[in-house]
Amino acid sequence: MWVDGFWALVLLGLSSVSAVAVEGTPDHHGSLGAALAVSVVLCVTVALRRRMPEKMVLLAAAAGLAQLIGNVETLVADFAMLVIVYTVAAIGARWASRFALAGGMCAATLAQIRWPEERASAWGQIALAVFQTVPFALAWVLGDSMRTRRAYFAQLEERAARLEKEREAQAQVAVAAERARIARELHDVVAHNVSVMVVQADGAAYVLDAAPDQAKKALETISSTGRQALAEMRRLLGVLRTGEHQEGGEYVPQPDVEQIEDLVEQCRESGLPVDFRIEGTPRPLPSGVELTAYRIVQEALTNTRKHGGPNAGASVRLVYFDDGLGLLVEDDGKGAPHELYEDGGVDGQGHGLIGMRERVGMVGGTLDAGPRPGGGFRISALLPLKPAH
Repeated sequence: MWVDGFWALVLLGLSSVSAVAVEGTPDHHGSLGAALAVSVVLCVTVALRRRMPEKMVLLAAAAGLAQLIGNVETLVADFAMLVIVYTVAAIGARWASRFALAGGMCAATLAQIRWPEERASAWGQIALAVFQTVPFALAWVLGDSMRTRRAYFAQLEERAARLEKEREAQAQVAVAAERARIARELHDVVAHNVSVMVVQADGAAYVLDAAPDQAKKALETISSTGRQALAEMRRLLGVLRTGEHQEGGEYVPQPDVEQIEDLVEQCRESGLPVDFRIEGTPRPLPSGVELTAYRIVQEALTNTRKHGGPNAGASVRLVYFDDGLGLLVEDDGKGAPHELYEDGGVDGQGHGLIGMRERVGMVGGTLDAGPRPGGGFRISALLPLKPAH
């Protein structure tokens, strides 16, 4: 407003000097007082054009009408009309912009009719009116272009802010998904290996005095199981520390279908009888499918040890189809509580089945878990060979 006020004062000074200079000349129209009053009003519109553009365009229109009615000939201060036309086209309301355009198109013609050029012909007067109308049209076009440009940049800023928020949301989703994946891995590793170690430790304590050889074998199983758990924990830490230098060599590879037989043998050594069969022709599978199959069998056998009872037995079937891998893990124990497989767990329990469903869903497969008709529990899964989209 200070800048506009300065230029308004400059325009008022120039208009006042011009009005005084032409006062009393033969071709002059209107009184000096009326000319100065109109000049003041028009200069006010320049000073307040940014703060109140709609009101100022109406004030400029009123000043122009006052000029026509009071026979105040064209002034230097009339330049303020070009300024206000540009202003409302750039920042004013749409109705004010249209009003300014209509007024600008009529201003030169009305002035030519009110104060015609006596020495010009009719066509000359028309040409002069058209020539004087061009600055008003250019002022409006320039202002409207500025409005469009500002709107475009505002849209770009809004889009950039929206994209930034979307990137933050995607990053949070990715972090949550990675945390969930690591939580599933930790659960599978810890739950299976610790359950084996607990079973073996209880057995060793029971036969320590009566059968030292069996106790020694149980302790060896606990030691090997602990080493396996540590190796898998190091692999998970490697995922968390990607890019960092790690001492102690490379990490162990992810478990695959071929290691299911070792897993079954480990369960047999811990006291759980397991019948293991492979149907179809074994062949290499995608790493995600192999890891998912291994974890499903691992979690299912762990649940059998936890919920099946002391005399439970299990069976594991791997079926190679043309377009997928089928898994069937059954036991003849007493089965898991209803809330663990139906409602997803109560009081922090049942996360194993939740993790299995998430794993199967990530590879685009299907999983069915529930009690068997003849007693016990059954987990059936079908893992496609093609990745899910």
